[in-house]
Amino acid sequence: MPRSRPRPCHLARRAKLPRELRTVNLNAAGIDVGAERHYVAVPEARDPEAQNVRSFGAFTADLHALSTWLRSCGVETVAMESTGVYWIPLFELLVEQGFDVKLVDPRQMKNVPGRKSDVLDCQWIQQLHTFGLLAGAFRPNDAICVLRSYFRQRAMLVSYASHHIQHIQKALEQMNVKLTEVVSDITGLTGMAIIRAILDGERNPRALATLRDRRCKQTEETIACALQGNWREEHLFDLRQAVDLVAFYHQQIAACDRAIEACLEQFDDRSGGQTLPPSRPRRPRGTDLAFDARSHLHRVTGVDLTRIDGIEAHTALKVVAEVGLDMTRWPSEKHFASWLGLAPGTKVSGGKKLSGRTKPSTSRAAAALRMAASSLHHSQSALGAFFRRMKARLGAPKAITATAHKLACLIYRILRFGTDYVDRGQDYYERRYQHHLLSHLTRRAKQLGYTLVKADGPSAATAPL
Repeated sequence: MPRSRPRPCHLARRAKLPRELRTVNLNAAGIDVGAERHYVAVPEARDPEAQNVRSFGAFTADLHALSTWLRSCGVETVAMESTGVYWIPLFELLVEQGFDVKLVDPRQMKNVPGRKSDVLDCQWIQQLHTFGLLAGAFRPNDAICVLRSYFRQRAMLVSYASHHIQHIQKALEQMNVKLTEVVSDITGLTGMAIIRAILDGERNPRALATLRDRRCKQTEETIACALQGNWREEHLFDLRQAVDLVAFYHQQIAACDRAIEACLEQFDDRSGGQTLPPSRPRRPRGTDLAFDARSHLHRVTGVDLTRIDGIEAHTALKVVAEVGLDMTRWPSEKHFASWLGLAPGTKVSGGKKLSGRTKPSTSRAAAALRMAASSLHHSQSALGAFFRRMKARLGAPKAITATAHKLACLIYRILRFGTDYVDRGQDYYERRYQHHLLSHLTRRAKQLGYTLVKADGPSAATAPL
C-alpha cells in the first residue's frame, strides 16, 4: 500500500521546530586530516562528478587543489579534526582563502563503534557540522599566534637546557665531585667558574675553592673538601659535552628573547602614556627574559598585571601569549576559568554529586597560573592568606588549583574592564573570613534553637549543652 503524503498539520508542526533543531550550515564540509592524505566530504549533489567525498595529498599544491574544489562546491564553512600538527598548514591556507574554518576537538566527534575509516570520519564530521553540533576550538589572532609560537619555542629550549644541567650533575657525581652539596646552583657564578676550571685542567681542590663568589655561604675549606674527585677521562668528556650544550641552548634562548621583544614592539600601545610605579624587589632567575618584560607588558595590555601578588611579568606574558587580549570571547570570568581547566567539575547523576575534580587540561596558561599560585605560600597578602587557608583545609594540590582559579578571575577582570588590582592585605582577609564564619555559626545556632553569646574574655569557658 503506497504511503500517504503528510497532512498540512504535519507540515505546520515541522515549521514550528525550534531553530536549534533545523539545519544551520547548509554549505558545510568536513575534513579528516592525515599526515599523507586529507579526506574531504561536501554536501550531496554539489560535485559535478557526483563525488561528495574526495581525497587530496598533503603537498602544498594538493592543498590549493582542495581549496579550489571546496570553492567550486559552494562550501562556506569547514570543520576539521585537530590531528597533531598536520592541520596547521591546511587551516592557515583555508583561512587565507576566506573559508570559515573550525578546529574541533576529537572528543566531540566520537563515531559509532565498529565503523571506522577515513571516508566515514570525514562524512561524520560534515554531518555534525551541517547540523551545528560542533564548536570550534579557541585560536587567537595572528599577532598573538606569533607571540605564542615564540614563547612555546622558548619554553622548549629552557626544558632542553635543564636536561643537560642534570647531565652536568650526573657527570660530577660519577667523579664523586660533590659540588651540588656545597653550591645551591651549579650554573651560578661559583659553580660555572669551578666547572670551567676543571675542564681547563685544574685538579687542585684548594685552587678550585678560591673561585668561590664572596656571596657563597660555604667556606673555601668546605668547598675544597667537596672537590676531591676521581678525574676519569670518560666522565670529563661527558661533562664537557653537557656544558657546551647548556651554553648553546642559552644562546638560542637569548635569540628567542630578541624575537619576542621584536614581536611585542609591533603591538599597539594601550598604555596611554602612563608611567609604571617601581616594581617589587625580587631575586633574578636564570630563566628570566633578557629585556624589560614589565614595560612591554604594560604597553601591550594597558594595565599592570604585576600588581597581582604572585604574577610576575614573565608569567603574565605567558598567559597573554596563550589567551590573547580579547576577553570578550568568554562571557564571564567563570567561563574563562572553566576553559582553563581550573573550575570544579560538575559530574552529577540522579541529583547526587559524583565528583568535583577539575577536568584534565594541558593548557600552558593554566600551568603558569598554578606555578604563580604555588609561590604565594609565604606572601603576606590576601591571596597568600587564601592559599594558606585552602592548603590547611584541602591540601596543597587543591589549594594551588583554587588559588590559580582566583588568579585567572583577577586577570580576566583586569584585561576585560581595565580595573586596577588593590591588595587589601592579609589582616583584611582574615577579618572578612572571621565575619563570614561568625555569620554562618550564628545562623546555624538559630536554626537549632540556640543563641551565640560572646565570651567575656579569652579564657572564658562555654557552658555545657
